[in-house]
Amino acid sequence: MTTSIGRRTSFLAASGNLLLWLIAAFHMLLLAALFVAFLAARPASAEDGACTGRNLIIDLQQSDPTRYAEAVREAEAVPNGKGIFWKIEKAGLAPSWLLGSMHVTDPRVLALPPRAQAAHDAADTIIIESDEILDQRKATAALLARPELTMFTDGTTIDKLLSAEDYKRLEAGLKKRGIPLSAVSRMRPWMISSAVALPACELARKARGVQFLDQKIATDAVAQGKQVRGLETLAEQIQAMADLPVEFHMKSLIETLELGDKMSDVVETMTDLYLSGDIGMTMPMLKTVTQANADEAGDYAAFEQRVILDRNKVMAERAAPILDGGNVFMAVGALHLPGQGGVIELLRKQGFTVTAVN
Repeated sequence: MTTSIGRRTSFLAASGNLLLWLIAAFHMLLLAALFVAFLAARPASAEDGACTGRNLIIDLQQSDPTRYAEAVREAEAVPNGKGIFWKIEKAGLAPSWLLGSMHVTDPRVLALPPRAQAAHDAADTIIIESDEILDQRKATAALLARPELTMFTDGTTIDKLLSAEDYKRLEAGLKKRGIPLSAVSRMRPWMISSAVALPACELARKARGVQFLDQKIATDAVAQGKQVRGLETLAEQIQAMADLPVEFHMKSLIETLELGDKMSDVVETMTDLYLSGDIGMTMPMLKTVTQANADEAGDYAAFEQRVILDRNKVMAERAAPILDGGNVFMAVGALHLPGQGGVIELLRKQGFTVTAVN
C-alpha cells in the first residue's frame, strides 16, 4: 500500500482547520442523508445506545481560561451568532420563520423549542435544504445518478491512498462501527471520514430508523398536508464536496482517525452550543480546542467558501420567492445562518427584516 498524497507528517499535524470542515459537515444535510441511505441496514449493538461525550468547553474554562476568553470574544464578534430561531418579515406579508437545524437524531435536538414548533404547525409551506430526503428511494437514486461524485470510478481504492499504518487505523475504526472496509473501499474519502466521525450512538439511532431533525420536520409537514420545498438537490450538495481536492479530504480523514473516540466529545460540545443557541461560538471553540494549525487556514477557507458561503447564496436566492408568499417555516443547517455571508444577512439584503426570537 502506498500513498499518492504526501508524507505522513503532513497528515498528522495537530487536529486543526482540516478537522473543522468535518465538524461543520455535521450541520450539513448531505451527510445526514447519506447515512440514512448507507447505514440504514446496519445492526445496532446494545452498547451503541448511550452517548458518552462530554462538553469540552467546560474543560477549557478550567484548564485554560485565557484561551476560553479569546474564543468567547471571537464568538461575540460574529454577526447573528446568537440564536437558532428567527422571524422573517416584509411589509404586506404574513411573517415567516427560520430555524437553524442540526442534522442529527439526538432527541434533545429533535424537540423543537415551543415557539418554533408552533410556527411549524401554523405554516403553509415548509422549506428544507433538499426535499429529496422525503423519499429514500429518490434520495438513493440521486446519489447513484452521479457515482463519480461519491465513488472512485477509475479503479482507485482507499488502500492506494493510505500508508499501511493508516489503512489499519481506518479498518479498525470502521470495524468498531460495524462497517466492513470492503464495503467502502471505493468510496471517496469524505464519505469514509463521515463514517468514522459519527459517534456510535448516532449511527445506532440512524440504523434503528430514527429521523434526523430536518427529515422529521419535513415528514411531519407532509403528514399535516403542508407543501414542502427544497432549496438544493442532493447532487448539488455532493458536487460542493466533490469540488474540493482529494488531498484535502485525505488529510481530514487521517485527522479524524487520529481524533478517535474524542469525536464524541466534539459532537457533544457542538450539541450543547446548538441547544443554547450559541452558534457563533461553534467555530471559535473548535479552533481553540483543536489548536488549529495556521498553515491549514487556506484549506479551511476553501472549504468554507465552496461548502458554506457559496451554498448560502443559493439558499437565500431560492428561498426569497417562496418567502414572498408569507407564512413559511424554513429550516437549514445552523452554520449557514451567522456571519456577513450567512443566510440571515443575505435575506436582509433581499428586503426582509430578520430578527432573533428568544
